Amino acid sequence: MAQGFLPVSRQDMEERGIEQLDFVYVVGDAYVDHPSFGHAIISRVLEAHGFSVGIIAQPDWKRDDSISVLGRPRLAFLVSAGNMDSCVNHYTVSKKRRRTDAYTPGGEIGKRPDHATVVYCNLIRRTYKDVPIIIGGIEASLRRMAHYDYWTDSLKRSVLLDSQADLLSYGMGEKAMVEIAEALDSGIEVKDLTFIAGTVYRTKDISGVYEGIHLPSYQEMKEDKALYAKSFGIQHRNTDFCSGKPLIEPYSNGIYVVQNPPQPPLTTEEMDDIYSLPYMRTYHPSYEEKGGVPAIAEIKFSLVSNRGCFGGCSFCALTFHQGRTVQVRSHESILEEARLLTQDPDFKGYIHDVGGPTANFRHPSCQKQLTQGVCQNRQCLYPRPCPNLEVDHRDYLELLRKLRALPGVKKVFIRSGIRFDYLLADPDDTFFRELVEHHVSGQLKVAPEHISDRVLSKMGKPERAVYERFATKYRKLNQQLGKDQFLVPYLMSSHPGSTLKDAVELAEFLRDLGYMPEQVQDFYPTPSTLSTVMYYTGLDPRNGKPVYVCRNPHEKAMQRALIQYRNPKNYDLVYEALVKAGRTDLIGYDKKCLIRPRKPEKKKGRGR
Repeated sequence: MAQGFLPVSRQDMEERGIEQLDFVYVVGDAYVDHPSFGHAIISRVLEAHGFSVGIIAQPDWKRDDSISVLGRPRLAFLVSAGNMDSCVNHYTVSKKRRRTDAYTPGGEIGKRPDHATVVYCNLIRRTYKDVPIIIGGIEASLRRMAHYDYWTDSLKRSVLLDSQADLLSYGMGEKAMVEIAEALDSGIEVKDLTFIAGTVYRTKDISGVYEGIHLPSYQEMKEDKALYAKSFGIQHRNTDFCSGKPLIEPYSNGIYVVQNPPQPPLTTEEMDDIYSLPYMRTYHPSYEEKGGVPAIAEIKFSLVSNRGCFGGCSFCALTFHQGRTVQVRSHESILEEARLLTQDPDFKGYIHDVGGPTANFRHPSCQKQLTQGVCQNRQCLYPRPCPNLEVDHRDYLELLRKLRALPGVKKVFIRSGIRFDYLLADPDDTFFRELVEHHVSGQLKVAPEHISDRVLSKMGKPERAVYERFATKYRKLNQQLGKDQFLVPYLMSSHPGSTLKDAVELAEFLRDLGYMPEQVQDFYPTPSTLSTVMYYTGLDPRNGKPVYVCRNPHEKAMQRALIQYRNPKNYDLVYEALVKAGRTDLIGYDKKCLIRPRKPEKKKGRGR
């Protein structure tokens, strides 16, 4: 296997003796050859299976020739918008343009188009009309069926149709991509690749779809939002490799979009193989003159321990993308990567993170998952931990101890999310104690998200009392260990279900806590989350019941201002919110009040 970066130019191809690449990977991010970047993983996996891959990173979508710099691929174009949805990458929740892009050299914004998957594929189609196009990555994965698009405020078709791609690989994609590559290499036409798990295809003939579930048609969902909520509820219950069924979504002209069930989770051995591939572990040297790619700073000295999440937060798309079954790397694999970090000239002795979607998940939630799949109508942790949940931090604790003992390592931090309700469910406090003693960098960030139980139920998060119990225990452990470390709660405003009264309740909680967050996350409706479906339809897709949705920008501003009620700039918004919520008792001079009354305006007197 050749060492070095993958080809990005004809000269690179010539130096490797490649006349024609098997695959050309078009990606919206800069080329970073690191296993935290999807394009790097898929490319290296294909290379390990004997296929040649070249990278076209951030092509100029306004120029047709930008897509032909590596020539016509032998098997297919691979297309991904990058590590983020391109619209999330470009816009804040208020739809204002972001100022920087961490996945672009120098942090420059605007180097990829909105809805990048669609734009890149149409660019390819203008030049190469008959070359297969396979789309993947987070943007394609979460837009694989009809979906609500916040930025256009509309229900969009499957990205497979709008992009004119031939096949969509959803989820993490390693297994599916190898099967696709080998099938194409064997001479099977892309239109006949209807049998690969973890893929979505379009067809006019569904006679061969076994046990398929028919979803409402796209046109029906456009006319009736309740049908979209119903459809997404079905999709949400079919994200498991054991129990998931093929899903059939009808469109006009007799076209169907068919989603095959997911690929099985990766085994530990498969995970180890993927992370042991010869990544260069940094950005392409051509970006050096612009100062490199900012995103590398966050992950350069971090370690991926797991994938998948059984946490089930409504606003998170991980269930839809990676699945609920946790997959882990072995200790040996992670330790080997840690040793590589210690040899980096820039390593100062600090491993920034050891985790994944949720840091303290190191095994499936129960053994039944591996043979029967995850429960379709029950969550592992919500509304309270399932009786079958296996709560055990011993493996993760052993891994952290081994990492702490490595020569050259001064400190190992955990910055991925810690699921505090899972932590409390462990009768053994050893991990909690060592977390506080060894793995907190002055402050531990956790995500209660809200404290109103009405809102938390829509978020799929534990009740307020659970967070308060965790916070109390965290303080006690710090006192016992002689530590002065803070707890920083992540909070979200205007999530579906949150009224002004709920926002006031959150403000009172912060008042009693004596804490005002510097930043507040307003709910962001991103594709294919339960919360986004609630936002668009006003219905909870889990049960079809109505949900209050704050869509008015002014009310959203009031909910956000209440969380930062001490900020003088927010006074008018907080005053108005308290009046509208019928909570003028919180305007006054008592210590329980949030703000003081308005000062009367001084009358202008006449001069002498």
